[in-house]
Amino acid sequence: MTVRIAMVAGETSGDLLASHLIRALKKHVPKAQFYGIGGPRMEAEGFHVLWPCERLAVHGYVDALKRYRELSGIRKRLLAQMRRQPPNAFIGVDAPDFNLWLEEKVRAAGVPSIHFVSPSIWAWRGGRIKAIARSVSHMLCLFPFESAIYERAGIPATYVGHPLADEFPMEPDRLAARERLQVDPNAILVALLPGSRQSEVRNLARVYLEAAQLLAARHSNIGFLVPLATRETRLIFEQAQHDANASDLPLRVLFGHSVDAMTAADVVLVASGTASLEAALLKRPMVISYRMGKWQFRLMRRMAYLPWVGLPNILSNDSVVPELLQDAATPLALADAIDAWLGNPAAVADLSRRFFDLHLSLRQNTAEKAAQAILPYLHKGSG
Repeated sequence: MTVRIAMVAGETSGDLLASHLIRALKKHVPKAQFYGIGGPRMEAEGFHVLWPCERLAVHGYVDALKRYRELSGIRKRLLAQMRRQPPNAFIGVDAPDFNLWLEEKVRAAGVPSIHFVSPSIWAWRGGRIKAIARSVSHMLCLFPFESAIYERAGIPATYVGHPLADEFPMEPDRLAARERLQVDPNAILVALLPGSRQSEVRNLARVYLEAAQLLAARHSNIGFLVPLATRETRLIFEQAQHDANASDLPLRVLFGHSVDAMTAADVVLVASGTASLEAALLKRPMVISYRMGKWQFRLMRRMAYLPWVGLPNILSNDSVVPELLQDAATPLALADAIDAWLGNPAAVADLSRRFFDLHLSLRQNTAEKAAQAILPYLHKGSG
């Protein structure tokens, strides 16, 4: 009997994660058929795309409300198809707001539902675990402390590690990265990563640039690398550079190449998020900084459970890198925090050792470990 697996992956990161999982599952179930919502990387692994994952991308609450009818319609049509021809299993990759509803419905119909990438219930909105318990047959966790949270709630869970830890080298080659970017091997380099979303770049670009101006006044041989993901974010950053009278800064804006920029840098100034984890896996000292709307920040702070927002601090359970958020993220404070790393090579070496250990703990051969957790469920589905 053919094994059929339905999947939903949201956005580019989910497409990449799911493509690795499909490849790992096909080693064990070569004739398995995969279908649902996904992207080009999944399609390259033989996934049948019913709707492209770009259709799930929303930008903020307003956009989500505007597109609710469209997204709800897609979800209901996919559910109807799975009820007509039940798959052996359903795998929701991230996108919890979209996937948990589907997972509850298909699980009630007798189809095992696996969710890959735990929602951040340890950071905020912990009450979601009740909905997860109704929806999920098995949770696949990227971070080592997450599985215990689910097991205490009676939800089967497996720690599978983080795929970036498998992908990134244990000892990054900084000189090779500088050669690829054609930058001076002896210069002081600071990577500025104001985020991937347009709203993040609008909130952070000006203060990052003003911090860079202060650093340029202190160091004659300093340079700045600014990797940006889209033309829109580049235009926003360039407007901020004009507004800050910072056109004479020794600064290069890059299309992509964020990993090379962070690898090459002496210090990284980064918005909180996955980029801060990437910087940790690259063993780079960093300053985490974030700004958002005043009321949104107050709400998030009120709902948060942890004293940190940055993954390097959360995973280390310690303040290993500075976090300067909201009003604390002034140009002077950011420049001083970056200079503190530049002037303390012993602290940088100690941080690198801690990040090496963190990298080892996250390096678990994620796709294969996730596949091994999923395989026992495949014979339980209706097929």
